Amino acid sequence: MENLKKNLYVLVFISITSTAFSQSSSVMQSAYIKSYESEKSGSYTTAINDMKAVYNSKDYTANIRLGWLSYMAKQYTESIRYYNIAIGLKPYAIEARFGCVKPLSAIESWERVKENYLKILEIDTQNTVANYWLGVMYYNAKDYTNAQKLFEKVVNLYPLDYDSTIMLAWSKLNLGKQTEARYLFNQALILRPSDSSALAGLKLLK
Repeated sequence: MENLKKNLYVLVFISITSTAFSQSSSVMQSAYIKSYESEKSGSYTTAINDMKAVYNSKDYTANIRLGWLSYMAKQYTESIRYYNIAIGLKPYAIEARFGCVKPLSAIESWERVKENYLKILEIDTQNTVANYWLGVMYYNAKDYTNAQKLFEKVVNLYPLDYDSTIMLAWSKLNLGKQTEARYLFNQALILRPSDSSALAGLKLLK
């Protein structure tokens, strides 16, 4: 009899918990739907408020969502804050770091952008987006040696990628590797016929 009572208590507890979870989930889903609708109409502040109505600082998804909406609303400091909370919750999820790059770029905080790309590459060494854009940062800083290494990674993975091929060609040219640069500029012309950047590079090699 005692066991029967215990089982009944457990069943009642499970039922109450399940009902509460279902109601909470329904409220959350409703808030997201409203937020998506507001975003679609370009009402980013309203979309933010829709999310804040159910915001929980421990909720990774909510922080990502608010990071994105704050960025779209040009509230860059807030956007960075939400993305950093998300990063703290899931340190090995690279999407939050990619998200954070957007508002950091908007305020031209390039060192922090670089830090995020480097961290992404610690987690995922072959990530082509991080390799490419970090390569661009090194190239713009005239660090052609590091730029070359990163562009080569992308080209080795995607030999037909024009953007990485042309950037690798220019990196090689700036390092004085003329034979390799010529080959890559010609490859870029195959990928994008009459490309002005490739033609300009080849002209410098004549």
